[in-house]
Amino acid sequence: MNDYGFQNKVKIAITRAGGATRVANLMGCSGSAVFAWIRKRKIPDIEKATKLAALVGMQVRDLRPCR
Repeated sequence: MNDYGFQNKVKIAITRAGGATRVANLMGCSGSAVFAWIRKRKIPDIEKATKLAALVGMQVRDLRPCR
């Protein structure tokens, strides 16, 4: 169980990983893509979500919720 509540979990993960620029470099995507993830509160690419979740110690479902 986590204590993130209704916070933007994608933003939390990106901050833990060192910020949007660092995440963009690690994931091989643009900074604007990372900011879109923050705005939408999810990472559409399962591979990128899995990689970021492993990097910051979060669950993939926190970064890519199913609805």
